[in-house]
Amino acid sequence: MTVSTTTIQQQLRTILALTNTEIQIAQTRQAQARTDAVRAELSGNAAKGRKRATAIEKALRERHGVADVVRPALGRVAASIKTLAEQAEPLDEALLGDLALEQELLSRATYLKALATGADDTDLVSLAQRLIDAHTETIEWINTVLAEEALGGPAALRRSPSQWVSGLAARAVTLPGTAASRGIDRAAHTLRQVPDFVSGLRSRVGETVDEVGSAAEQAGQSVLDAGAATIKTAAAGRDAALEAIEDNARVNGAPGVADALHSVRESTGIVDPDDLPIPDYADLNLSEAIAAIKDLDEPADVRVVLHYEEAHKNRQRVVSAAETRIAGIAKDVVGVE
Repeated sequence: MTVSTTTIQQQLRTILALTNTEIQIAQTRQAQARTDAVRAELSGNAAKGRKRATAIEKALRERHGVADVVRPALGRVAASIKTLAEQAEPLDEALLGDLALEQELLSRATYLKALATGADDTDLVSLAQRLIDAHTETIEWINTVLAEEALGGPAALRRSPSQWVSGLAARAVTLPGTAASRGIDRAAHTLRQVPDFVSGLRSRVGETVDEVGSAAEQAGQSVLDAGAATIKTAAAGRDAALEAIEDNARVNGAPGVADALHSVRESTGIVDPDDLPIPDYADLNLSEAIAAIKDLDEPADVRVVLHYEEAHKNRQRVVSAAETRIAGIAKDVVGVE
């Protein structure tokens, strides 16, 4: 037995174990899919991974290697441990872990192709190229999801409850809630720095923060107990209070506070239609709204339209168009075709 043959068998065994880990992770990620399309894609990835695992095992046996029944099982155990551990991590850190796995698989597949080429094994070269193509595609997908997350979303994957909480902690946010409550907290912090002549306004913001903070804490605890993926803390009374406080902030010479509160309203979809980046958006029909969204170039513009749509008509094709536009912008950022 040559060193090359031994090395090929070793690489096939390792790739098989890592592929089983990859399959387990793809199955786990399905529960975090934001849309049915993403869930179907992840399900398809898991199925393709199982086919690759079968092909890898077959290639190993054909080259007189014995399939390792222990390491694939260990790979699945490792994936389960990884999944459990990452619940204490923000979503981006979990995705970076997935990316590291895919990059290792890509590197090993590339090395396998070189070994197969040296051994003049054309069948194994074809298998290695198939693996290279698959892992390259997955790496591009993960990079796109990370870019969507960096651009403010919505990303293809939702945070789990634990990841949601840890993500807030990583950003030093104390209120467990949606972007609305986080924005109110930032607005209150900014308000503390404005002149004393808006002390009355400060008091009103403080009261709003306390009320929303209490509601958000209760909602956050319920989410953790029930295992729900997301929570919504927006309420009609709070929405009206936000708009009133924003108006008062501008009147009293606190534009920073007003801008922060306006960002909160944008993130919860409670802006006025005239504030949207698409003229007369509220009057557009389905096809017109989709076409207008496709023309948007700024992630923030797409997000504010998306949040408005979800808070009002919630037309799924329009929501999907906005998510696709965000993904397109993200792909441009990371250089994915």
